[in-house]
Amino acid sequence: MTQFKIVFFLIFPFLLFSQNEKIPAEKLKQDLTTFREIREKANSGVYKYRTKKQIDSIYNWAFSQLKNPREVMDFYKIILKITDFEGSVHNTTTLPDAYKNRYASEKVFFPLPVKLIENKMIVNFKNDEIPLGSQIYSINGTAINKIVRSFYKYYTTDGYNISGKVIGINAVFARYYEMEYGPKETFLVEYSLPNQTEKRSKIINSISNDERKERFKNRHSFPSDSLFYSKIKEKYSFKIFSKNTALLTVHTFAIGDNAEDKEHIAYKKYLDSCFQMLSLHPEIKNLIVDVRNNGGGSDPNDLVTFSYLTQKTYRENKSAYINFQKIPFLPYFVYEETETEKKLEEKNDFEAELKEEYPILKGKIYPQNAKFNRVLQPDKNTFKGQVYLLISPRVASAGSLFASLVAGKTNAIVIGEETMGGYYGHNGHTPIEYELPNTKIKTQFSIVNLEQDVPKKSSQIFGRGVIPDYKISQTFDDFMQNRDAQMEYTLKLIERK
Repeated sequence: MTQFKIVFFLIFPFLLFSQNEKIPAEKLKQDLTTFREIREKANSGVYKYRTKKQIDSIYNWAFSQLKNPREVMDFYKIILKITDFEGSVHNTTTLPDAYKNRYASEKVFFPLPVKLIENKMIVNFKNDEIPLGSQIYSINGTAINKIVRSFYKYYTTDGYNISGKVIGINAVFARYYEMEYGPKETFLVEYSLPNQTEKRSKIINSISNDERKERFKNRHSFPSDSLFYSKIKEKYSFKIFSKNTALLTVHTFAIGDNAEDKEHIAYKKYLDSCFQMLSLHPEIKNLIVDVRNNGGGSDPNDLVTFSYLTQKTYRENKSAYINFQKIPFLPYFVYEETETEKKLEEKNDFEAELKEEYPILKGKIYPQNAKFNRVLQPDKNTFKGQVYLLISPRVASAGSLFASLVAGKTNAIVIGEETMGGYYGHNGHTPIEYELPNTKIKTQFSIVNLEQDVPKKSSQIFGRGVIPDYKISQTFDDFMQNRDAQMEYTLKLIERK
């Protein structure tokens, strides 16, 4: 969720160390110390889900791994474990640019798109080697469950959420495998054929990165999960399903940058027309709101959408704060601008915005000025029937804030799977980025610690996403037939009611 967003880049003409060169332990310790100091000072979410003792413990572990020289990739994995442990979907850690195109043409990647279905790794591509729908048990002697757990650090989620990590694993399994286990020419795969239990083994050859991308585009599950991984063309839609049911689908809240943006204004007008029509047709008693592909976006799209679903006043959050007004550790701060004068202007503008919204130091934090978190009113055409909210592990940031409001502050029936974005809160709004001096690894995080304006519920555990009232996941048969099990369940539930 972005209120005002600045993305920073700093171009270095060369790397201090080549990809396979081992960096002295002291240099790595310097980077790890700098990394921790930056996060302690600038990241308000370091202790959102972890105690100081827990954070101290993981850093003690990290420093214990740096007794000898190590390659950048090894150090990168250590940093990933720390950022994942913090628990924020907005935490991002990236390798130096020179690493991004490594193995661009070599055949080093696992050749088959896969998908986790009912906690089983299933082949997601029609091919002549290991048939579509086969279950994979191990690769090169390592059990698939161990492989999957080793991938968790590559895809961050809010709090203690695990379900959202599946989104990353399903999308780029082959890239994660290469990063975790190194490039391979062949893979020994233990598997069983669809609906069988007899285990078989086969050696399959690796493919190039271009082939990997092409195969993913042609995966079997594309018809049912394409929006999870594709650029969204139709951001929102509305249709009448039957004489008593309508469907509002919002695939993203990246609909203009702010309330004055023409794209947001057009969205608001679209919502007005849809809900005005619903208000004139009281026979439409059911509204399905589908946000299963919504990974977030910008204010006020999430809040405006919610205004049509509630009969009560609401706010975006109960509280919000940051740790600083002046950007700390400027030598490692990554700017968008390259000219010295422009950098200074960018810095001053950014800090001025922070001081306006978070003006006064109270203790060790800068709380949000109340004028930026006003009480909001329901729209005059708010829907008064039964809302059915469809959610998935893809839902994050502004998407999960919206889902939290609907789940917590309306009588909506929530169907699907736990969101990767937190129910009670998250760190969001304003991302900043730093670059570590020796390894040139970049670390990005959002600086605003938010407690969302939602009630406590017995079904909602702190540190977890929005938990559905009815957990409906794709079964193996659903996968093979590309069936939308959650939508089918919702329609049957409406029919029964």
